[in-house]
Amino acid sequence: MIRARITGIGSAVPKKILSNADLERIVETSDEWITSRTGIRERRIVADGEKFSDLCTKAAEVALKRAHLKAEDLDMILVGTISGDMPFPATSCLVQANLGATRAGATDVQAACVGFLYGLHLADGLIQSQKAENVLVIGGEILSRYVDWTDRSTCVLFGDGAGAAVLQATKGDHGILGSIMKSNGGYADFIWMPGGGSNHPPNDPKSIEQRLPYIKMKGNETFKVAVKLMADVTAQLLDEQGFSKEEVALFIPHQANARIIDAVGERLKFPRERVVKNVDRYGNTSAASIPIALDECLQNGMLKTGDLVLMTAFGAGLVWGSVLVRW
Repeated sequence: MIRARITGIGSAVPKKILSNADLERIVETSDEWITSRTGIRERRIVADGEKFSDLCTKAAEVALKRAHLKAEDLDMILVGTISGDMPFPATSCLVQANLGATRAGATDVQAACVGFLYGLHLADGLIQSQKAENVLVIGGEILSRYVDWTDRSTCVLFGDGAGAAVLQATKGDHGILGSIMKSNGGYADFIWMPGGGSNHPPNDPKSIEQRLPYIKMKGNETFKVAVKLMADVTAQLLDEQGFSKEEVALFIPHQANARIIDAVGERLKFPRERVVKNVDRYGNTSAASIPIALDECLQNGMLKTGDLVLMTAFGAGLVWGSVLVRW
């Protein structure tokens, strides 16, 4: 059986660190308030002039190097993001040009925080159907440019970054074993940015006056739904693939905030030492959170060949999903 195996991982984050103490000078909040509610102590924020496509390119170059693959060997580039350089063309096309991936098709995947997992799901389908042999999947955001810095309930959450994975066709037992992606547009207003699109265009003065081109979130409602959806889809995937939670070496949930991560882990009864958490240092980097965490696990020696890795995420849409990988 042909499988899609992750042969290279890379990540890139801005150098600039925005701490909770820094935020105390921007909005009415405190380190204690932020930490107790989110577990976040600092996040990376792009500087003026830094572009999202540059972060993606840096992460991709590392992933390609580790996969021992040339950019011109790529068949497809998928970028999961909701904060690309511009509404069009797709950021993936800009990355394709930066890398010199002359043979690759390119498109963006707009699945918010689940963008990287949706990309893995699609890449797996391309490789299994033999439509592609080498696929680059990137997940990332620059959400600091979309937050309302007067809204302390949202501006303290988000950080910037990008992560990339190279997937290649293999006939071995390693690679993506299964994935499930789901959505429910009935929850669209739980996490959304109502302005900036064709409904409330950016050139409409009323859109700016009403602060529509900013991230808006129903925090309490989102928390309850997110925990249940991620836990349920993860349990479903394990059951479908015939594995128990005891066989999973690492569980990597989307790094939304510490309370959600802990609640999902407890609901699934995963031991804390197997639940990956780095939200304290990066904040919620949306589609970048899982590949950044995956890269850290690999570089820190937490991830070994043969390990079962389980990833899950939820995001605006609402969309959610889970992916199971034999490393």
